Amino acid sequence: MTSPARERSRTVHNIAVNAEENPYHRASFSLKNRLARLVWQAVYLLLYRISPRPMYAWRSMLLRLFGATIGPGCHLYPGGKIWAPWNLICEDCCTLADGAEIYNPSTIYLESHCIISQQAYLCGATHDYNHPDFPMVSYSMRLGAYSWICARASVSPGVNVGAGAVLGLGSVASQDLEPWTVYSGVPAVRVKARENRQEPSREDV
Repeated sequence: MTSPARERSRTVHNIAVNAEENPYHRASFSLKNRLARLVWQAVYLLLYRISPRPMYAWRSMLLRLFGATIGPGCHLYPGGKIWAPWNLICEDCCTLADGAEIYNPSTIYLESHCIISQQAYLCGATHDYNHPDFPMVSYSMRLGAYSWICARASVSPGVNVGAGAVLGLGSVASQDLEPWTVYSGVPAVRVKARENRQEPSREDV
């Protein structure tokens, strides 16, 4: 039976090298990609990082200029880091807190009201350590609506987070998180259920 991790869509980044070159020293991305990231880093340092905290619309505009899809009402704080804006899709009212980081060589999709708290880390890539060239492998990832990645928690490459799932303080998600479930620990394990906000309560029926 094939494991869920092997079924996930992945991209191998491996620029060919000459036979005499050490593959560990070669770049994983094209010159165009590296130049785009260099320009983005300059814009991040000069215009994004130093902007006042309430200027959410300004930072969203800068990200859109670099190809990001940013919905209305997103609170992207100046201390948050995004590796490749063109691989970021945010629906409405998403939050990326100061110190949080999105490492996204492939697309990372944040659904409505998704929250990434302080110093949390979304890791969208790893390396094939069994391959002699040690190529980078990146994954598309999705974080569901109303999900919450708590402070200093990490989401491993290729892991998807269900709607309303919570990854607790300092926890590490190494497998997909089920919707409306609270997880904690290293590796993260199910702790308890969370009330489903997307379903009508009995009082509303």
